[in-house]
Amino acid sequence: MKKPAVDYSGFRFSRLNEPQFSHLKLLAGWIVYFILYFLTENLIPLERCHVIHCRLDDVIPFNEYFFIPYTFWFLLVVGSLLWFLLYDVESFRGLSKFIIVTQMVAMAVYILYPSRQDLRPDVFPRDNFLTHVAAFIYAFDTPTGVCPSLHVAYSMGIASAWVKKKDAPVIWKAFVVFAAAVISIATAFVKQHSVVDILWALPLSVLAEWIAFRGYWRERLAGRGHDR
Repeated sequence: MKKPAVDYSGFRFSRLNEPQFSHLKLLAGWIVYFILYFLTENLIPLERCHVIHCRLDDVIPFNEYFFIPYTFWFLLVVGSLLWFLLYDVESFRGLSKFIIVTQMVAMAVYILYPSRQDLRPDVFPRDNFLTHVAAFIYAFDTPTGVCPSLHVAYSMGIASAWVKKKDAPVIWKAFVVFAAAVISIATAFVKQHSVVDILWALPLSVLAEWIAFRGYWRERLAGRGHDR
């Protein structure tokens, strides 16, 4: 079994500022995000939200099978962060910063320009396990605060972090990139996001990429490469 990069058995909150544990402070970003998520979901009325829609949304059919990659996203996010936390602290820092940037920018947009989508089907075309999953997700995840899509932005950040790892198998890198693409497309087919939300997540991801991984790109642009 691979040895963790940090021995967390000796961690105490009193040691949080020590160099070997200081990266754990980035997890506080999730606390801030969930607080803002709760506030925006409950304090911004639906009628104040701008409807996000484009013609392509009407062409894309609802397909419950896309809930497979859509829900795999949760495992990909948690699994990647946990892996990096244990075995690659530098990548954990980079991915955490990427996620924090996307969270804070998206939340600012959700507050200043509240958004929603009205794409969800009133009646599911089929009755199966995946439509039951869809009903469950629809019940707890309201169709507000949608543009830009964090589902897409996180996927881009995870793919970016894994591609930069020199010691990661090529087949795994290819899988993660493929998964990120399919997950992004899936958000439109499960009617959780408009195509507009997906497109606006791309410049947000570029911004987060530069802020989180600017050291990597500066070295690449300088022609020195960057090993992890």
